[in-house]
Amino acid sequence: MHKNAGLADKTFDVVIHTVLLALVVITLYPLLYVTFASISDASQLISHTGFLWKPLGLSFSAYESVFKNPSILTGYRNTLFILVFGVAINLFLTALGAYVLSRKNVMWNKAFIFIIVFTMFFHGGLIPLYLVVKGVGLIDSLWATIIPFSISTFNLIIMRTAFMAIPESLEESAKIDGANHFTILFKIILPLSMPVIAVMILYYAVEKWNGWFYASIFLKDRDLFPLQVILREILISNSTDSMSQGASAGDQFQIGETIKYATIMVATVPILLVYPFVQKYFVKGVMIGALKG
Repeated sequence: MHKNAGLADKTFDVVIHTVLLALVVITLYPLLYVTFASISDASQLISHTGFLWKPLGLSFSAYESVFKNPSILTGYRNTLFILVFGVAINLFLTALGAYVLSRKNVMWNKAFIFIIVFTMFFHGGLIPLYLVVKGVGLIDSLWATIIPFSISTFNLIIMRTAFMAIPESLEESAKIDGANHFTILFKIILPLSMPVIAVMILYYAVEKWNGWFYASIFLKDRDLFPLQVILREILISNSTDSMSQGASAGDQFQIGETIKYATIMVATVPILLVYPFVQKYFVKGVMIGALKG
């Protein structure tokens, strides 16, 4: 019996590890493919078929073309503006809302929570949102991609749950010492909630960095386009001619393919570099925000 049980456990471990390894390969290979393609020789890449496991002739000409494109640099500037100010506003308002909703003595607390959660499942739609943004004069402004999305209901619930896990005795002691709500929030609650704050920064930063849909709707001036809108144009419209000028028509097509991959890498790597700095907080922060309802 013990031998059979041990064999079954080993078999189970082998199957699980095999499945996990397959998932890792499936997840990582697209990124590896784009990385290798972006530094490959354009002519060799075009003629290559099948899997790509290494660069085909090392070449960084695609990255040189990408960084010479003024639209890429402008897109970076606009995306960084949206990222910095957007995440700051998101964190501030989400923390305020979560603090209020986590207090047990707030009048109509449950009603407010129901109304807020209701917006996760039902909303007015795109046309009313556009009319509201237009009505307040935010069309063709980077603030149109920040202010209407100041709070995520999902993130608000996670932060509220994390705040509720903090012992009430700390708040009561602070009130005895004369602390007001802002002091309690910024000097007690937030310092004790750094794991969930790190998770919020990651969630909001990824959302801001990858956002393109609402920017493409609210922004008409190309000088205001964020990086992801520029990337979308390059990939969908095949608009790499400006970055491969001076080459023949055939060479432009070949170079354009590597430029697409290089542009994807330029738009993806910065946000990937954020993960190692918040990884140690990530699991703890999500668990804190999910354990207590």
